[in-house]
Amino acid sequence: MAIQRFHTGPRMSQAVVHGGTVYLAGQVADDTSGGVEAQTRSILGQIDRLLAEAGSDKSRLLTATIYLTDIATFAEMNKAWEAWVDPANTPARATVEAKLAAPQYLVEIQVTAAQ
Repeated sequence: MAIQRFHTGPRMSQAVVHGGTVYLAGQVADDTSGGVEAQTRSILGQIDRLLAEAGSDKSRLLTATIYLTDIATFAEMNKAWEAWVDPANTPARATVEAKLAAPQYLVEIQVTAAQ
């Protein structure tokens, strides 16, 4: 069974497709000047683009893991998430508080989708 990799680098690929499943690396905002809601919107746009490139879309999400540097910002993140997610096809999801790779990142989102 073939494996497709998208946007590969020395450490990781941004997306990997195998067996009809799309695995995305954790995504962080390109523009970190905004707060949690703005960063979440930015990340969701990146997820849309990566899923499309891999032959999928948000209606085919299977799982999502959301990392917040401060769980008190849960409602801010959810405002952007709920405006974006397909309400008829919500994924299994976990949200946790975590220290991220750099202090300017407030949110990181990782998803898996069917192709």
